[in-house]
Amino acid sequence: MGLFSRIKATVEADFHELLDKKEQKNPIAMLNQYLRQCEQETEKVRKLIERQSLLQAEFTREYKEAQDLAEKRKRQAEIAKQAGEAELMEFAMQESLQYEQRALHLQGALQQATQQLTELERKYEEMKHKLKDMHIKRMELMGRENIARANHRINQVLSANDRYTQPIAKFEEMELYLERIEQQVNTDYHRHTIDARIAQLEKENKQ
Repeated sequence: MGLFSRIKATVEADFHELLDKKEQKNPIAMLNQYLRQCEQETEKVRKLIERQSLLQAEFTREYKEAQDLAEKRKRQAEIAKQAGEAELMEFAMQESLQYEQRALHLQGALQQATQQLTELERKYEEMKHKLKDMHIKRMELMGRENIARANHRINQVLSANDRYTQPIAKFEEMELYLERIEQQVNTDYHRHTIDARIAQLEKENKQ
């Protein structure tokens, strides 16, 4: 392997490794890129079919024209023969034979162009079906990815140690803390109220 071939192989290996990493990171994005490439290839085939269809129409026109001219020269040769114009008859016959040969050649080319067009159309329809199937498969994968992400988020929220539950846990701790303070305040209030009341009663009894 030459130096250029080794460099090319190394670059291609690095490129494919980069694509593999990108695919692992975001498979749907890579799938979208691949589908765009398939759509571009399908569009190229569609344009080739259009060109082939135009070519087939051109072959058909040329073939019909050659047939018509061959028949025309035959009639002219017959007219020249009846008129005793041997030279003119010979010229018309030669022209007729040339047009017949051309028509025969064009007939073969037309048949080949028609077969090629039929094969292209068959492959094009097959490509469109496969492309449609890939679009459906992409929607299925996107749905599964959305479900997986949603379940992941739900699991994060429901997890006790997750960062999403920390604010909720903080609120719960604050509510418990406020309840303890409220109980302490009420207890202190009742205690001081009772002490004051008893002190007042003791004072009244002494009097």
